[in-house]
Amino acid sequence: MNNKEKRSPLYYVVAVGLMAALVYIGNYFQIKIPNGGLVTRIHLGNSMCLLAGLLFGGVPGGLSSGIGAGLFDLFDPNYISSAPYTFFSKFAMGFTAGLLRKKGDKANEKLTVVVSAVVGQIVYIILYLAKTYVSQRLLGEPNSVALAKVQLNAVTSSINGALAVIIAVPLYFALSKALSHTNFGKLIAAR
Repeated sequence: MNNKEKRSPLYYVVAVGLMAALVYIGNYFQIKIPNGGLVTRIHLGNSMCLLAGLLFGGVPGGLSSGIGAGLFDLFDPNYISSAPYTFFSKFAMGFTAGLLRKKGDKANEKLTVVVSAVVGQIVYIILYLAKTYVSQRLLGEPNSVALAKVQLNAVTSSINGALAVIIAVPLYFALSKALSHTNFGKLIAAR
């Protein structure tokens, strides 16, 4: 019996739960930055989103990212209304990173992992900035004000993105090597 036949949904539930908890906790390591009525922040949650996708693949990585970040938003009055969109956008980040890593060039794993993390982060940044702009316009802000808020959010998102890639990529290589020596890792890891 090969590993695919032995895989149990329980292993995926455990992986998603563990990584969702790390995403949730990573969001608490933050620096809040006021942005004209909005609150943007630099935090470590995105690094855990990327790590989830890189380690466990598209769907488990996406679910971990969406659930952990969505729960963080639900429990913070500043972000509660954006929790559904956060689930979607963070899911997209983890899913993209995981899918690209899994489908990427196995011969050049380092480049594949870095590119997967960067593209996953870019997908999230685009979705986040689009949400910022549209929500500001729906609230009646003039185009110039909405664009000014998007610009500041673009700066913090770029810092978050760079931090996420710098943190997640080395963690991926350390943890994937360690996980490959465990039964859990062999049954769940996106290889």
